[in-house]
Amino acid sequence: MLKIHNLHAEINGLKILKGINLNIKKGEIHAIMGPNGSGKSTLASILAGKEEYEVSKGKILFENKNILNLNPDERANKGIFLSFQYPVEIPGVSIANFLKLAINSKRKYNNLPEIKASQLLKKMKEKMEMLKMSNDFISRSINDGFSGGEKKRNEIFQMAMLEPKLSILDETDSGLDIDAIKIVSNGVNKLHSDQKSVLMITHYKRLLEHVRPDHIHVLYDGKIVKSGNYDLANFLEKEGYDWIKKT
Repeated sequence: MLKIHNLHAEINGLKILKGINLNIKKGEIHAIMGPNGSGKSTLASILAGKEEYEVSKGKILFENKNILNLNPDERANKGIFLSFQYPVEIPGVSIANFLKLAINSKRKYNNLPEIKASQLLKKMKEKMEMLKMSNDFISRSINDGFSGGEKKRNEIFQMAMLEPKLSILDETDSGLDIDAIKIVSNGVNKLHSDQKSVLMITHYKRLLEHVRPDHIHVLYDGKIVKSGNYDLANFLEKEGYDWIKKT
C-alpha cells in the first residue's frame, strides 16, 4: 500500500529526514518510535502533504503511484488520513458540517453522488456510539473548548467517518489518561481491517499495548535505525534510546 524509498526532507535548510525506507502492506499496522527531534512528526506531515517541508530526494508510492506532487486534499481523497498531534480549533464550524463537506469532497473525487442527510446522520450516530460520544458532539465547533482527550477522540471519529485506506496517527496517545487511551484504541482496532493500514507514531508503548502493531521501527536522527516486532517496544521501554548512541 505505502512504499517510502530513500526519503530525504528538510525545512528552512535544516535536514530532518535523511534516507527513510519503509514498506507498509495492506492490512498491516506499523509503529514508529523515537526520541524528540528524530523526525517522526515530520514524516507524518510529509506523508499527508504539508507543503512547508521540502523533499530533496526519494519517492513516496501510495498504491504504486508517486504522490509527492499531490496536494493534501488529493492525498486525503485517495485515502490517506492524518490524525494531528495538536488538532486545530475551528470556531464556528460544526463537526457535522465539516464532515459532510469532507465526505462529499471524497465522494466527488471518486465520481460518487453526495451522501444523503439520513445516511450521514445514521453513520455519525453509529461511530459516536462506538467511541462513547454524546449525541450533541457533532453540533459543537471543531475542537473549540475541547479537552485534550476530546480532541483526540474527535480525530478518531473523523477517521471512522472518512474510512481511509491508510491512517497515520501522530502521537494520538499524547495527553490521554488510561480510560481515554482505551476508548481511542478500541476505535482504532474496530476500524482496522485487512484492507486498511495504520501507521502509529508514539514515544511510549502504552498505546501499543492496546493496538498491537505488526512491525515497530525506531527513528533516530532522520533514519530508521532498527525494526522488529512487539518485543522491540518492550526493549525500548526498558532501555530508552541511549543505546542507539553506543551502536
